[in-house]
This record gives sequence, structure tokens and C-alpha cells, in this order.
Amino acid sequence: MLNNKRPDDMARITTPALAEAFIEEQVAAVREQVGDKKVLLALSGGVDSSVVAALLIKAIGKQLVCVHVNHGLMRKGESEQVIEVFREGLDANLIYVDATDRFLNLLAGVAEPEKKRKIIGGEFIKVFDEEASKLSGISFLAQGTIYPDILESDGVKSHHNVGGLPEGMQFELVEPVRLLYKDEVRVVGKALGLPASMVDRQPFPGPGLGVRCLGAITRDRLAALREADAILREEFDKNGLAGKVWQYFIAVPDMKSVGVKDGKRYEGWPAIIRAVNTTDAMTATIEEIPYSLLHRITDRITHEVDGINRVLLDLTPKPIGTIEWE
Repeated sequence: MLNNKRPDDMARITTPALAEAFIEEQVAAVREQVGDKKVLLALSGGVDSSVVAALLIKAIGKQLVCVHVNHGLMRKGESEQVIEVFREGLDANLIYVDATDRFLNLLAGVAEPEKKRKIIGGEFIKVFDEEASKLSGISFLAQGTIYPDILESDGVKSHHNVGGLPEGMQFELVEPVRLLYKDEVRVVGKALGLPASMVDRQPFPGPGLGVRCLGAITRDRLAALREADAILREEFDKNGLAGKVWQYFIAVPDMKSVGVKDGKRYEGWPAIIRAVNTTDAMTATIEEIPYSLLHRITDRITHEVDGINRVLLDLTPKPIGTIEWE
């Protein structure tokens, strides 16, 4: 049975030396737990699953089988980065599944946020199950559970637990970072050689852009959202806001307004900028963005992204507004 209580005397991992010591200890623990058996991991590209993947590759190499499911709701370049870092950089045993059409077809016409979340979560489990059932000799399931998940949910991380695996597939869990806080996971990830863009990645909901393409998702609006979001992230990176703002993204509602393009009337969607700071996600304050930067972001999005003709700024703290729109 895994120990789910962080020892009182466990030092906070803040330096590369402490991270190296933790990695060494976990590599030994994983080798002892797993032996010569195979381990399965759903690799989303998020901080936690990426650090677990890198740690397990160091410990057991090709005995780890990573499955990355692209549900078509990833941010621009994210699935490509997972392939580049893990398959090409770390020589991981990686199965990549592009299930974009499958997810978007199921989501067609579905506007209710909770329904969208259920479809995305349920279909993810189905795709993962199908891939898992093609594999033989898997004895363990690795997860990116971290200490706050255990504290919040008494050891059950519903959105990370793959759950509903095929009958007869009994897995023992491997959770090497379960006693770490998020900031410690990032320090360990850097010590493992993962790129800063992956380790410092801001929180991203499981349903991905599915809850930022507001209302019923259409492929054209999703494509516009993905491009606008990439511009926002690029400009925040270039202007020193990436490390200063806890979470920032674009939401695109299912409504159009009239504008002017090339001297003609032009109907387009608005892109809404959301940029907040928080320590625990329970409350959030609005980040002050210089007007000169807002003008630049607006200019780029309205000129470079097909279908968007306005840029709005959400000034609502939490409470009263949640961080995500849906």
C-alpha cells in the first residue's frame, strides 16, 4: 500500500540538489515496485503526467507505455510538443492517438457545458480503454497524482483516474509524485531535463479548449480560438507576463457582431481575454495588463485570426466570476 501521508519532516523541494535526491529515491522505489513488468500512463502533456513520464522513463525505460490521446481540444502545438519531447527526445514507448474527429463529431450541437465535459471525459476513457486492451502484459497504471489531489479528494483524483478500464484488467498504481506540491513537481521536472515550456505550463482544464469555445463547438470557431490563444501566449511570453500571471487564456463565445474589413461589413466572433492571479484557485484577482500590450494583442488577433473581429477584456475577479467561463 502506498503511503499517502506526507511525512512532517519532509523538506520542501526547492533546489536542483533536493530534486536530484528525490529522483534517485523514486527511481529506486519504482524499480523495486515494478520489477520487470510493464506500466501504462495516460500522458496528457500537463505538468504532472509529463514529470511522471520522465521519471519513469529514467527508472524503467521502455517498460513504460505512454498513451497520448489528442481529443482535438489541445492548445496550438501541444500534442506536437509531447511527441517531440517524449518520443524524439526521451525515446519513450509512446502511442499517439489522434481522436479529433471522434470527439468533435460527438460534441457537434452540444451547447450545455456540463454535457460537453461529460462527453469529453467519457470518450477519453473509451479511447484509453481501447488502446489499453490492445496491449498485453501491463501490470501497473501510473498516474500524475500530487499531494493536493490526495488532500482534496481523500486519495481519489476523479479527473486523473482513468477509471472504467476493461473488465479483468487489474492494475496496481504507480504514483511517484503523490507526496509533492505543484511547485516541487516543477523543480523535479526541470531536474529531469524537461523544457520550461512544459514544466511551467499553466493549469489547463481536462476538457481543454472545449470549455473555452463557448456553447456548441464548431470547427471554424475552435480553429479561431486556438490561433487567438497562441497569439496571447506568445505576447505574454515576449513581454515578461508569462511568469507573473497564474492563468491567462482566450474564450470565444458563440455570437457574432458586425465589423469592417477591407472596406466591407464583416461579421466575426469576439475573443475575450482572461488573465488572473491566484494562490489556491478559490479566489482570483485581475492582472493589470499595460494598454500598449492590449492594443498590440488586439491588432494581431483581429488581423491574423480569420473569423475574429473584436477583442474584449474580462475584468471580473473570483468571486464573482469563476476562472473558466464554462
